[in-house]
Amino acid sequence: MKVRNLLLSAAVLATGASSVVTTSAWAQAKEQYLPVLSYRTGPYAPNGTPTANGIVDYYKLVNARGGINGVKLIFEECETGYDTARSVECYERLKGKNGGASLIHPWSTGATFALTEKAPTDKIPLITTGYGRSESADGTVFKWNFPLLGTYWVAADAIIQAIGKKEGGMDKLKGKKIALVYHDSPFGKEPIPLLQERSKMHGFDLQLLPVTAPGVEQKATWLQIRQAKPDYTLLWGWGVMNSTALKEAQATGYPREKMYGVWWSGAEPDVKDVGQGAKGYNAVTLQHGTDKNAPIVKEILAKLHDKGQGTGPKEEVGETLYLRGVVSAAMGIEGIRAAQERFGKGKVMTGEQVRWGLENLNLTQAKLDALGFKNVLRPISTSCADHVGAGAARIHTWNGSKWEFTTDWLEADQQIIKPLVKATASKYAAEKKLTPRTPADCQS
Repeated sequence: MKVRNLLLSAAVLATGASSVVTTSAWAQAKEQYLPVLSYRTGPYAPNGTPTANGIVDYYKLVNARGGINGVKLIFEECETGYDTARSVECYERLKGKNGGASLIHPWSTGATFALTEKAPTDKIPLITTGYGRSESADGTVFKWNFPLLGTYWVAADAIIQAIGKKEGGMDKLKGKKIALVYHDSPFGKEPIPLLQERSKMHGFDLQLLPVTAPGVEQKATWLQIRQAKPDYTLLWGWGVMNSTALKEAQATGYPREKMYGVWWSGAEPDVKDVGQGAKGYNAVTLQHGTDKNAPIVKEILAKLHDKGQGTGPKEEVGETLYLRGVVSAAMGIEGIRAAQERFGKGKVMTGEQVRWGLENLNLTQAKLDALGFKNVLRPISTSCADHVGAGAARIHTWNGSKWEFTTDWLEADQQIIKPLVKATASKYAAEKKLTPRTPADCQS
């Protein structure tokens, strides 16, 4: 398996040295170890690569800033190919290195499902920003899962709200036909329960159209769409599946302005090869979209890329998936910082301590702005019961050459989502014979 060790580059950057820094020099320093599960090969590489670049650059930036209260980061990258078995293999290979992993970003819903069974034993928190199991929002059952910023149910709810507003009110959805074209995997199936609930509430007809991975063959799917003529089509794809769907929509004459993608279907790699053919296509965002002028982007360019120490091409810095990697990495770092506030500033945190920090995030707008995320992120606050911390989203639309925000902030309806989370999490707890956490346990 290809493993890319980034320890040396992190060390060089952190010290500002122009010569090689030996690993032994780091042995005397305080080091927080963070594995990086990534996929830079295979059919999902065009989407996985910029995400990984954003993660690595943010870790480098943290070191350039002096670490987390002086604690420097070391990190090692492992290639998964977006394959669940390889993701688990990477996890097992890296989790015990350098004193032990303090957190893991699985970077696939399939891997999240698999690692959810391992995390409680290994005591390593899983950060799944905008992906993974939607019911893991319930921290009383899923103690080690953190679907921060938004679950797939948040995404689906925001899309239905956006469509309702476009139609002139949620009551106007009655009698409409909405199709879901989805990656036939745990990831693609995630929004179905929420959409079925909304369908019952508003009286629209929901058509489910699975696409076999990786999604390069969709002609039969779009023939069904041409025959059924849905009023709107939701796209729950990843990688090549997204651009294929847009090309098929163009070929069959389905209006792109009637299409709404999840936040994993709404980035530059999904539309750039389609160009004007994707004009009008909409996607929900995980708060952020593309922002080349964000303070965090300018800082990364100045401190890393302008000095030849950046990861990947300079022109992608600030694009949607790159920024997704940056944001996700930042969530983990702030979990470590919060843990230090309780367990000791300037100390290396264990997985258990970081889990506590992630569960006690209080990222106010002032804190986020100070970190460089002004106009990129809104406040995030987690708790024992709430492992998401936020439920806001926006829609951005491809104008033929770039993404533009086309709605105000949309708040997912928690009166719909919370009962769904509770029921699904309770079912999981019963199946696994888990006892939900008590208030006393929430303090530990």
